[in-house]
Amino acid sequence: MTTAPAIETVGLTKRFGDFTAVDQVSLTIERGEVFGFLGPNGAGKSTTIRCLLDLIRASEGECRIAGLDSRRDAVEIRRHLGFLPSDLALYPNLTGRETLQFLANLRGGVDWAWVDELARRFDAELTKKVGELSSGNRQKVGLIQAFMNRPEVVILDEPITGLDPLVQLEFHDLMREHAAAGNTVFLSSHTLSEVERVADRVGFIRRGRLIAVERMSELQEKALRSVTLEFAEPVPAAAFDGVEGVHTVSADGATVTAQYEGSMGPLLRVATAHDVLSLSSATVDLDEMFLQFYRGEVEEADARAGAPAQAGGASDPAPASSPAERA
Repeated sequence: MTTAPAIETVGLTKRFGDFTAVDQVSLTIERGEVFGFLGPNGAGKSTTIRCLLDLIRASEGECRIAGLDSRRDAVEIRRHLGFLPSDLALYPNLTGRETLQFLANLRGGVDWAWVDELARRFDAELTKKVGELSSGNRQKVGLIQAFMNRPEVVILDEPITGLDPLVQLEFHDLMREHAAAGNTVFLSSHTLSEVERVADRVGFIRRGRLIAVERMSELQEKALRSVTLEFAEPVPAAAFDGVEGVHTVSADGATVTAQYEGSMGPLLRVATAHDVLSLSSATVDLDEMFLQFYRGEVEEADARAGAPAQAGGASDPAPASSPAERA
């Protein structure tokens, strides 16, 4: 493989009739990176992934994985790729191990010591038939098959479905180790808290449009902070109107709660003009910031487009891929 970006899309667009599921998405993901792909259900995440994997054909634009064209070089790409779909479908009459053996044979063989290590780390049950497994244990089989060939690029669509918290932690460790070895993880999710623990960067997609790409460290720095002030006497919320960095203020008698970004200095200068008895501060949950970010960015994007917002999301009409297609 070359030193080209791990994943690259240029003007990627996918239409289903009159509905545009993915609209001019241009994205570059480097090697050695855990990239979070975030958006609500129906935002276009799975459609983007299916175009990348050539499971469906893009209407416009280009998709490349490690410098290889997703359509022209689809077979070669799969030699270096791991994939876990959101709609995992496995053969119910095969055991977990038989499933992995089948997929390993399609790949031309894998390191079974590594497969056994993954099974141990995920506490996976491989002796039972897949049809007898719980959803969480089926997901463990899916995770093992995605990583068992030590792929240079692994694409994961809503991967923690059904996993208990301890297995999730082990999975997060595996993703970090995989990226530290120079490989790339593309992690698609609709929950910011799922990716903030592991992602280096995150891309936000909404209604098929890529709204923004942010470094996780910078996104965390942008998180609003909340401060609660106790005064000796009631202070009106209006006392903080126009203060730099302050977003919202509420007052309940002598207790004032404010959300702000950046330095607390301007807020404190106003507060200390009154008799402050106590102060406590905390970071606003990133999930809440995520929702606020979407609302503002989508309104701005819709205004630029001059078009009304599309109602709701649409499920991808493409059928679920079979295990053989994923290998």
